Amino acid sequence: MSIRESSLETRPLTEEEQRVLDPMIRVDQSGEVGAYYIYMGQIAVLGRDKKLRPILQEMWDQEKHHLESFDRLVGEMRVRPSLLRPLWNIAGFAVGAGTALMGKEAAMACTEAVETVIGNHYEDQLRTIVKMAEANPDLKELGKTIAKFRDDELEHHDIAVEHDARRAPFHSVLKAVIMQGCKSAIWVAERV
Repeated sequence: MSIRESSLETRPLTEEEQRVLDPMIRVDQSGEVGAYYIYMGQIAVLGRDKKLRPILQEMWDQEKHHLESFDRLVGEMRVRPSLLRPLWNIAGFAVGAGTALMGKEAAMACTEAVETVIGNHYEDQLRTIVKMAEANPDLKELGKTIAKFRDDELEHHDIAVEHDARRAPFHSVLKAVIMQGCKSAIWVAERV
């Protein structure tokens, strides 16, 4: 059941709920756009690797599902999408392909960095939604979606670590730069 459908059964979102949820849904859609293109870039460069391709493909398939879900939620909840979607497409592909060109370990370090930030970001959102669901139980569905996606992202993090993310050249610098880029993108996407 969608958020909008369940909301119509009891009550529409309050102005305050909409004010909190609009930037949340906008940034989540933007982040999933970025993730979609990161994996596309990684596969474009590393897709011939018979061991790595299925791993990247599985993570990309999950990101496709996440993006489809947020695309749907943007419409259902009447959230203005980010005006910078073309930028998120290009930036995501550039980061994915760029780190993949540095090698499999750097691509995995990229995934480790991105999923660290996104896992924490979804956890923060989940705390907000759980609190809001006390007043509006219809938001529990959104909370379940965010929790599932958080778990997927943390699984991607663990897969990246298992596949030598920390052996990337200049791992700590690469990870820090990508994490800061993600945090900056979150800040911008909430607003634009």
